[in-house]
Amino acid sequence: MTGAGDLVARPLTPRRWADLERLFGPNGAYSNCWCAFQRVTGREFSAGCANRGAGNRALLRALTDERRRPGLIGYREGEPVGWVSVGPRTEFGRILRSPITRLDPDERADASVWSVVCFYIPRGRRRQGIGSALLAAAIAHARKGGARVLEAYPVDARGRRVPSSSAYTGTVELFARAGFRRLRPRTAAGRPVMQLALQPAAGTGRANSA
Repeated sequence: MTGAGDLVARPLTPRRWADLERLFGPNGAYSNCWCAFQRVTGREFSAGCANRGAGNRALLRALTDERRRPGLIGYREGEPVGWVSVGPRTEFGRILRSPITRLDPDERADASVWSVVCFYIPRGRRRQGIGSALLAAAIAHARKGGARVLEAYPVDARGRRVPSSSAYTGTVELFARAGFRRLRPRTAAGRPVMQLALQPAAGTGRANSA
């Protein structure tokens, strides 16, 4: 359990599944996604969206039942108010194959790099600092899990408001405030790769931004 401000974040486990269902609602967060988009191929994701997202929901439920802890639920006063998906980058097949990350085979196999791939905050809960608190909790969770580096793929809003359908990965401003630095510049998709080093570099006694 990790906390930031008045938000407490807990890993998704089978006994918290009902809280996630209540948070995501009948649409599975975004358009029947159930946070499956970054984990599967485009064809698999489209098939999983059928029947009100039954396949994508089953995927996330299976990961939960397997104790994979695919993300964190944020609570305020016992009520689920937000979600962040964070875990080893090796679990997110779409990230491994993405031209944005441009990973070579050795990098694809590096389980010491974790990724923050998605936030979900219901419309009525936005602009209340929940995203920043969830990110702080994700950093603490990744560090506790032994991650060497935490990576993100935010949208570069450049001071503009962007629709939630585009900002589900978070914004550059959000990650910059938390100490992340750009590893790769803004791409045609408007999504740079940003990283935060969590473990001490060789020969040092503290973690530094990557």
